[in-house]
Amino acid sequence: MSGHKVCLIVIDGWGISDEVKGNAILAADTPIMDGLAKNDGQYLTLDASGLSVGLPDGLMGNSEVGHLNIGAGRVMYQDIVRINMDVKNKKIKDNPTFVAACDRAKTVSGGRLHLLGLISDGGVHAHIEHLFALLEGAKAHKVDKVFIHFFSDGRDTSPTSGVNYIQQVLDKIKELNYGSLTSLMGRYYAMDRDKRWERIKIAFDGLVQGIGDKCSADKIIDFVKQKYDEKITDEFIKPVIINEEGLIKDKDTLVFINYRSDRMREITESFGVRLNFETDKSPQDIKLFTMTKYKDEFPFDVLYPPVVPKNVLSEVVASAGYKQFHCAETEKYAHVTFFFNGGQEKAFDKEERCMVPSPKVATYDLQPTMNAAGVGEKMVEAIASGEYNFVMCNFAPPDMVGHTGKYEPAVIACTTTDKAIGAIKEACEKHGYILLITADHGNAERMIDEKGGPVTSHTTYRVPFCMTGPYKFKKITHNAALCDVAPTVLALMDVPIPSDMTGQSLVEK
Repeated sequence: MSGHKVCLIVIDGWGISDEVKGNAILAADTPIMDGLAKNDGQYLTLDASGLSVGLPDGLMGNSEVGHLNIGAGRVMYQDIVRINMDVKNKKIKDNPTFVAACDRAKTVSGGRLHLLGLISDGGVHAHIEHLFALLEGAKAHKVDKVFIHFFSDGRDTSPTSGVNYIQQVLDKIKELNYGSLTSLMGRYYAMDRDKRWERIKIAFDGLVQGIGDKCSADKIIDFVKQKYDEKITDEFIKPVIINEEGLIKDKDTLVFINYRSDRMREITESFGVRLNFETDKSPQDIKLFTMTKYKDEFPFDVLYPPVVPKNVLSEVVASAGYKQFHCAETEKYAHVTFFFNGGQEKAFDKEERCMVPSPKVATYDLQPTMNAAGVGEKMVEAIASGEYNFVMCNFAPPDMVGHTGKYEPAVIACTTTDKAIGAIKEACEKHGYILLITADHGNAERMIDEKGGPVTSHTTYRVPFCMTGPYKFKKITHNAALCDVAPTVLALMDVPIPSDMTGQSLVEK
């Protein structure tokens, strides 16, 4: 296979569904996409949701994750999935940053390790299973004392479910014969994110000085139930001190277990960077470790730092010495640049970018064509110039109009997109480009729910993958997904596929 020039189109929000009702894609006039779907050996579907794109199982895809996977040529696991996999495989105890935290606790902190964070199975900010895995890990590393500081939820879980999670923690401590439930406080205080430092102060003074109610572990559930009777739910419980020995002291080692960053920044800043309130006591020479990176400028060691992939498609094309062209309208420009390039802002060598302005309307159902025609025109120009070995673009209308929940405008959005694709297809045929078309996730194929109401969200449906030119797709024996797009592009360009790309080329050689 000698190297070909390749054009890649990513349609935003174009999934495959046979359901006719509410399917704006089936209802639209789409002769180009319909024709491509009938080409023998040049059409298949890709998984664009759940674990196949690095999201939790069954979760619908999104534009950021979609473009990240397409451009990276590998499954880009989100933080929550990376942690869950390590928990499931009992590998979190081997995480080098966690090992370092345990070592410091043993050598500097007199055997004292604190685990702090939201404890529930709400799964938005943290997960109780992660706490248990860390507790087991600390025991495996023979840390003498582990103090658990329980931030109660009641926001991502029902407001009075906290007692169930307290019981689970007490049961786990008993099962392991290890660890101590040390303090309890509502997320309203410990997890503020609105610079209400007076709330953080209440949590901080509870954790450090033991200012708050006192209660023993065997009475804590009754204590919390009493709070419920007083109409104080999980989120709003003021600090309760259960084990005074576990108050945070000089030289202690702290591990914050939340993986979502926004509600951890203030409490960790208070312990590890600067105090934004007055207090009588602040522990010295402590060290913080955090589950994920909470803020770029924080000096804390991180168990699961952000992954910036090496050798993404744009980088490999650039390294081969080829010029490339990325185009989208304003709404999706970040997706064909920052996300497509693996979460990196700067352009690679010989990578040109073009942003076509999105229409200035309140909502896109008012102008459902958006600027698909403008993107199409810029792509045709780039292809006709013959300068670029790789060109790519995004078409926004099916997704952006799909999000309005308005069916008729979504039909127009899909028709417009197909027409623009037609112009690009014609240019590709004229100038010797192989055209590949896929989508980042579904949306416009499901605009109406079972009860006849509007649907504004993405879907978990598979997305198309079409190819023009002399080649065919090989017989697929795996669950082909978005990560297979970049290796396919490189195979067609006859550029070696780097080992970092764990996706596979779908072209038959």
